[in-house]
Amino acid sequence: MPASFNVAENGTGSYRMLALLRWVMVVIFVSFGMQKFTLQSAQGIVPFISNSPFISWLSVFGLRGEAYVLGVAELAIAALLAAGAFSAVLSAVGSLLGMVTFAITWSFFFTTPGVVKWSWSTDPMAWNLTGEFIFKDIVLLCVCTMLFLASLPRSVIPSRSA
Repeated sequence: MPASFNVAENGTGSYRMLALLRWVMVVIFVSFGMQKFTLQSAQGIVPFISNSPFISWLSVFGLRGEAYVLGVAELAIAALLAAGAFSAVLSAVGSLLGMVTFAITWSFFFTTPGVVKWSWSTDPMAWNLTGEFIFKDIVLLCVCTMLFLASLPRSVIPSRSA
């Protein structure tokens, strides 16, 4: 018998509340995706992309092109998450891609020069406003992880109750 994936909207109890997280993530990804089509956002993400060991290759598309690629990816993730309300496999794929997205953006905290000031004396780790903005991606990474785990079959995570 093939494993049956799960959809939060079909669950009961606290499991069903994960549906709220899905729709919050859809709104976030739509918002982030739309922003990538503005010149201000395209210019704003240059230092992150150029210093990232994971996505610096996007610079081959040029200033606007790299932002467009990310915008399309974020809108696609939003669509997958929305479709995930009806298909657990799409929920798992969208959540997994969301996890990758936020893991990469959270890595900017460490790869972008000037965001964090490391010190052994006063404050061991101090960050500027950009760092504070990036640091919140830990929470978004965790939300996508929860959605991903909730989408998996019970045979993969036997301790979870639907």
